[in-house]
Amino acid sequence: MSEIRVAALKDVTPGQPYPVEAEGKPLVLVRIGDEVHALSAECSHQAGPLSEGMVSGTRVVCPWHGWRFDVRTGECLFPTRGGAVPSYPVRIDGDQILVELG
Repeated sequence: MSEIRVAALKDVTPGQPYPVEAEGKPLVLVRIGDEVHALSAECSHQAGPLSEGMVSGTRVVCPWHGWRFDVRTGECLFPTRGGAVPSYPVRIDGDQILVELG
């Protein structure tokens, strides 16, 4: 599996979604403390832009219809019948954020 450099750690503000692209795939990075998580940038409901959503704790909220996802796993937390969004392993190397698309 290859890792793709997607951003510098200093550019990702904690608690703010940060849009990136990896090999043509739109992703959103969410930094919580020293950890960075990577998710698909599109809500599983109607492809709303999670990069424009609000982060609350370990959740990102889709700005279109309020669906909530766990940034660590991509699991849909609300509504309970909702589908997860893909999440991707992240590694930080110095100030570089690397994502593994798998």
